[in-house]
Amino acid sequence: MPVVVVTGARQTGKTTLARRLAGLEGRRYFTLDQIDVLDQARRDPDSLLAEIPVTLDEVQREPKLLLAVKRRVDAERTPGAILLTGSANLALMKSVSETLAGRAVYLELPPFCSAEWRNHNVAQLISRWFEPTFEARDWPASQHDWSQPLLYGGYPPVQALKDAESRQLWFSGYTQTYLERDLRNLSEVSNLVDFQRLMRMAALRVGRLLNESELARDAGLPQPTCHRYLNLLETGYQIVRLTNYTRNPTTGLIKGRKLMWTDSGLGAWLAGIRDEETLRHRPDAGFWLEQSIFQVLQSWKSLASDRHIYFWRSKAKAEVDFILGEHGALVGCEIKSAATIATGDLQGLRSFQHEFARKNQPVRAFLLYAGKEARFLGPDLWALPFGSLF
Repeated sequence: MPVVVVTGARQTGKTTLARRLAGLEGRRYFTLDQIDVLDQARRDPDSLLAEIPVTLDEVQREPKLLLAVKRRVDAERTPGAILLTGSANLALMKSVSETLAGRAVYLELPPFCSAEWRNHNVAQLISRWFEPTFEARDWPASQHDWSQPLLYGGYPPVQALKDAESRQLWFSGYTQTYLERDLRNLSEVSNLVDFQRLMRMAALRVGRLLNESELARDAGLPQPTCHRYLNLLETGYQIVRLTNYTRNPTTGLIKGRKLMWTDSGLGAWLAGIRDEETLRHRPDAGFWLEQSIFQVLQSWKSLASDRHIYFWRSKAKAEVDFILGEHGALVGCEIKSAATIATGDLQGLRSFQHEFARKNQPVRAFLLYAGKEARFLGPDLWALPFGSLF
């Protein structure tokens, strides 16, 4: 493709990646965070593309620039000629997606997960779940705690902070910047106080099916406004709404969505979780464990375009926390915060296996729990310590 688009929330490291990645040296570089470049993009966007290859940073600040990109690549189609980065999901911005259709490949850079930050190839570890020869002994034993990875999240600046107070100041500043700057680049929001209240209400629903009418009522907003604000949060890479897995994609899209945050640290801060002691005493701690593991799974997903994350809930209310898909294969993943396993813990996974197993293509399933050892529990069913993911 002549255009490569790297997107993700602000502060995930897009600019650092675009400027330091081997092979990208010598490219012209412009960022629309600079007022003069932004002005040039609005007055004479073609001049920024006069010489290629070129990198344009924070392009969501001037969507009309993408029309100039279209003209440039239609005149000269050179693979990788234009690298764009942005803090908004350009594919969800209607005018942009239409402009670059058939011309761009989209890559998402989510926040780090804690294992990545420690140079552990956790994506490779998760990929083992799809290998035909998987055995319990392939999974490393670990009881690494999940609460600290949850509180720190994955934004690089936070990883260097040593105390809870510094983290709270950083997340407060990040939220303020998002509300006052990034959000206004995406849409006109008349009441930032209402929007911030919706963010906090959404954080309290992490890991659960999203009922927009209920959320709107609790946030004191009209339902259409709540819907628009949630769309803005998703466009700005703050939240992810997982779809219910089904063989019929259209059916899955119209069912309830499951709400997750792209960064667990920010979500926890918005929900009022300031330290590990607070987390331990919360009745919804199990949902935050799901959020921690989701942060790991989205790192795995971001490394290949054919990887997907869903959840599953049947009409009989059997549930599986996460469904991973790759190359047409499925893996069910249930999360359990206890170190022991009861028969009832496996009902959702077994129901999913029964529902979606095909001839000569069984569905593999894993129960991630707080125990020490990986265990084989039956055909295509294992229990694994979730600590290895952190």
